[in-house]
Amino acid sequence: MSHIVAITGRPNVGKSTLFNRLSGERKAIVDEMSGVTRDRHYGKSDWNGKEFSIIDTGGYITNSDDVFEEEIRKQVMLAIEEADSVILVVDVMSGITDLDEKIASILRKNRKRTLVVVNKVDHGERLYDASVFYGLGLGDIYPVSAINGSGTGELLDELVRVIPAGQEEDDGEDLPRFTVAGRPNVGKSSLANALLGEERNIVTPVAGTTRDSIYTHYKKFGNEFLLIDTAGLRKKGKAMENIEFYSIMRSVRAIEMCDVCFVMIDATRGIESQDVNIFNLAVRNRKGIVVLVNKWDLVEKETGSVKEFQEIIKERISPFEDVPVIFVSALTKQRIHKALETAMEVHKRRKQKIPTSRLNEVVRSAIEQFHPPAVKGKYIKINYVTQLPTATPAFAFFCNLPQYIRAPYKRYLENKIRESFDFTGVPLELYFRRK
Repeated sequence: MSHIVAITGRPNVGKSTLFNRLSGERKAIVDEMSGVTRDRHYGKSDWNGKEFSIIDTGGYITNSDDVFEEEIRKQVMLAIEEADSVILVVDVMSGITDLDEKIASILRKNRKRTLVVVNKVDHGERLYDASVFYGLGLGDIYPVSAINGSGTGELLDELVRVIPAGQEEDDGEDLPRFTVAGRPNVGKSSLANALLGEERNIVTPVAGTTRDSIYTHYKKFGNEFLLIDTAGLRKKGKAMENIEFYSIMRSVRAIEMCDVCFVMIDATRGIESQDVNIFNLAVRNRKGIVVLVNKWDLVEKETGSVKEFQEIIKERISPFEDVPVIFVSALTKQRIHKALETAMEVHKRRKQKIPTSRLNEVVRSAIEQFHPPAVKGKYIKINYVTQLPTATPAFAFFCNLPQYIRAPYKRYLENKIRESFDFTGVPLELYFRRK
């Protein structure tokens, strides 16, 4: 099962710095000014072989302290509702503030697992000051310095303690799972209804009609799978920030639980940053991907419109461009069955196993055409490659100096594998190990 960890706390305590540290990416902007985090950042983290999703839930100040406190309260409540574990970040330099108390009070009333992280404990003198946060009544505290990483090992040990070592994606039904994901009001529920041939999911022009991830058993035309319509927004009247956050948390879980993800784009608006975020989320989770451009019937088309739109999409989702792009209309049911057939093909590709002898032939040929560039005068020799026995396609390359193989050459080898074996729509992982 997927495990979602939400980082909460008042502004400027280091939530985004901690997010960057745990996710291993410098994705969230960090600044001394409070309220910098406005978009919801989400990523994957791995510790001792256990994976989990992590979400930065930082609020921001709009006009006054009252508005800000209300924003923080909404964010914390959403985090409590959707996350499996909550990290409350506090600042050792300022001690317990009124906002810390309010957030802790909300967390104490719920049974959600909470870890209190005391940030900015950069030296031993501050370690004593951190003990004051036991007063929040949330159990043990974890003194860390998010900026340099000290103390995060102990935090991660405790965080993954409750995550099962062998996480299973299956709940007993050995059926492919297809998730429909996308921005609010892009037509996810309309596509689900068109495929099912019935008004299974409520559809309105109001963004946010779908509140939960809806699982539906599909068995038609020789195909059988579980179709998952991800939550859009929470409900009418919620602020856009909170609505988007709720949508992201539900989409994260639905994408983690699927085999193939339909990333739906609104043709009338083009590909936007949130579309790219959802696409990258599916890639990080190693899911099969089919990009659907919905509402294509509403677009004024000219000669070459399809090719031009495809080029724009592939430019935005680069470097993983080997993805099927299908132009559909959920309303008129244009090409929706082609989308379904493509998803089934991607699902089969995601499970394919390449014979080791054939794989080595392809890789040897690629290396002969273009040898790994020498680094610091050292010659790199790749001896052998094999496909790993993992649920998703992953390949291990054994060589003498794996640390010197750069990203461009890794992409070159990946492209050569894709040219010889059909992995369209399937993210590949390449590992380089010492022979």
